[in-house]
Amino acid sequence: MPVLSSNVMNKISSAEVTNIEEKINYTFRNKDVLRESLTHKSYSNENRLLYNNERLEFLGDAVLNLIISDYLLRRLPDSPEGDLSKLRAMVVNENTLSKVAERIELGNELFLGKGEDMTGGREKPSLLSDALEALIAAIYLDGGIDEVSSFVNRFFDEEIRIAVSKGISYDFKTDLQECCQGRFGILPRYHVSRESGPDHKKVFEVSLFIKDEHYGTGIGKTKKEAEQRAAREALEKLKFEILNSK
Repeated sequence: MPVLSSNVMNKISSAEVTNIEEKINYTFRNKDVLRESLTHKSYSNENRLLYNNERLEFLGDAVLNLIISDYLLRRLPDSPEGDLSKLRAMVVNENTLSKVAERIELGNELFLGKGEDMTGGREKPSLLSDALEALIAAIYLDGGIDEVSSFVNRFFDEEIRIAVSKGISYDFKTDLQECCQGRFGILPRYHVSRESGPDHKKVFEVSLFIKDEHYGTGIGKTKKEAEQRAAREALEKLKFEILNSK
């Protein structure tokens, strides 16, 4: 981990460090890794720093997936791999991570550039979810797998239980609707582009549009099934766009 410059050290008081540690019920031995996890690239760019929390975000994503996978594997010993993957996706996503970040008021603790701060960066779901992954990595590096597992199990408990109770009936349409409303302020539009087969065995092809741009295609035995598959494809495309816009 890089040694943080004095200008960052002076920006965070002992009280502020204690504040975030109290919220997550974990005390860091290495305060530098905590500070790095809270530093957004916009702040680094403005202050000509050589680091930000993106590398920790990368690690935190892997750590979180491991912990959730381990939990589901132990909790659901008879579930096939495909079902476990769907359940994990219900927990490890931007919507869930941003909610957990809001719960611990993580946005208030972040170092943001002036422009990012003025445009509501502390409340952006994508920024909050990335910062939470960075914080998870920081706990892992500082305290090891047991400490970070305790953190995840404590703060993701509600989301995990909801996912397990719902099973694999994941509603991609609802998730996409929430994503579009938050990101674009509009709803996705579905259009049945093709129907084939006899009446008793029809196949539907649905095209999905966001702001008149084609984002996904789904094929199913019912319109609902086709729409769900189109929504899943659109969510993957949106996730790719978000990652590449950082």
